[in-house]
Amino acid sequence: MSQKASEIAGKEWACRRGITQPKPAFPAPSFHTSLSWLSSLSQSSSYLRTKTVVGHNLEPTPWHLFPPKDVNEGPRYARASKIIQCSYLTCLRRSSYAVEQGPSRSSSPTSTCPSFFHWIHHDLEPWSRSRISFSTLMEARQLAAFRVVIVGGRLYVDFYYDCVQSRAMFTIWGFLQLLKRYPGLVPDVDLMFDCMDKPVVNKTEYELGTKGPPPPLFRYCTTSGHLDIPFPDWSFWGWPEVNIRPWVEEFKSIKQGSQDVIWRRKWPRAYWKGNPDVQSPIRTELLNCNDSRKWGAEILRQNWFEEAKGGFEQSKLSKQCNHRYKIYAEGYAWSVSLKYILSCGSLSLIISPQYEDFFSRGLVPKENYWPVSDIDLCRSIKFAVDWGNANPSQAEAIGKRGQIFMESLSMDRVYDYMYHLVSEYSKLQDFKPAPPSSAQEVCEESLLCFADAKLREFLESSTASSSLSLPCTLQPADHDLIESWIQKKRKIIGDVRMMEKKRA
Repeated sequence: MSQKASEIAGKEWACRRGITQPKPAFPAPSFHTSLSWLSSLSQSSSYLRTKTVVGHNLEPTPWHLFPPKDVNEGPRYARASKIIQCSYLTCLRRSSYAVEQGPSRSSSPTSTCPSFFHWIHHDLEPWSRSRISFSTLMEARQLAAFRVVIVGGRLYVDFYYDCVQSRAMFTIWGFLQLLKRYPGLVPDVDLMFDCMDKPVVNKTEYELGTKGPPPPLFRYCTTSGHLDIPFPDWSFWGWPEVNIRPWVEEFKSIKQGSQDVIWRRKWPRAYWKGNPDVQSPIRTELLNCNDSRKWGAEILRQNWFEEAKGGFEQSKLSKQCNHRYKIYAEGYAWSVSLKYILSCGSLSLIISPQYEDFFSRGLVPKENYWPVSDIDLCRSIKFAVDWGNANPSQAEAIGKRGQIFMESLSMDRVYDYMYHLVSEYSKLQDFKPAPPSSAQEVCEESLLCFADAKLREFLESSTASSSLSLPCTLQPADHDLIESWIQKKRKIIGDVRMMEKKRA
């Protein structure tokens, strides 16, 4: 355990045991606190210590820098009043949480969870024997952007660093919707979350067991060589900065767009449109394949600044399903674009992915997508296009199965995955979760309080409703099953590589 993590853990445990009681930035007022209290607080410098979901008093994550946000606009008094109102008073209006009617634990059995839910056990396996102690959790603090604590159905967040764009807001909104979806069922839990792209918990550093258990860190993706725990990404609730709607709306729109042109009339070429300027060798190499006659590919550069000025008319995902083949290329790390590409129903050409999100491990090559090699990339794309055009029925069927897979990934299933992941994780913790004094309670109202008009519209349109049925039934851990899937994928991809070599 690092010295820094040890000091943090020691102070917090001391606080829990009553040895010391750090004072919060503000006293905990009742909702009926006088306006004079708010006024005096706003004119003091105390509010400068308050960290918020939109980035007040937070530096960008040092492991992935981005331009700091301009959140200090407007008069000082108005800014201070908003921070105090949203951070400390809004949730107090809900003096007692009216627990919505949800499923009871005695409800009738539900359907079995999709097979890729088995990966939950795999992702948590590093702590299955050692369990997760409070000191182990604190090891992950130095790698996290924020900490999420759920106690008694209430959500508390401790902010450490700012997240790019609105990722933090929409990720935390997702946690709030989980609590709303399954009121009274989500267990008490304490977890660390990083909102940036690249996994950091290297598996090889902990394989020998000499360093103790790895730090448990949640993020949006992982790799076979990392132990970061993948969690549904923010865009399931919307990505306002690029005008991508919440998943329910976006999938429906893409599917409708995919039906505008029947398969045999779709352009028999591979299509990719994206941002190559993200330190991605694959995307840089992909630019060399932009020759529809030689390589059968149309590669377009996405300029989000220009798209924003044009009202995103040229970047609508529902208008990008007119090619028989769509290419997925990872960016700086994993990319949220995967789910939208698969949703088109075109044959998805996935270029040797290194990163995995929570659902992509359920995809099977030649069943839901076509595997493309990152070695001799353009030629591999050309082979896939030629194969598909020579076998149109098979190519169309694979594309359709990819779309069906994404359609089955409804928000019901997303919340089920979140529920089971959080629940299984909580079973491994050997301490009682409790919010630190530096954490703030976050509720829907306090999050919306910080949102501008556009963010609010996206958030409100992705609000969940309480479920009357239990989550799907999670199957027991099965290491052999996971291993068989891995070997099956390797064999299929190897077979495709052999097909390419014979053609060369």
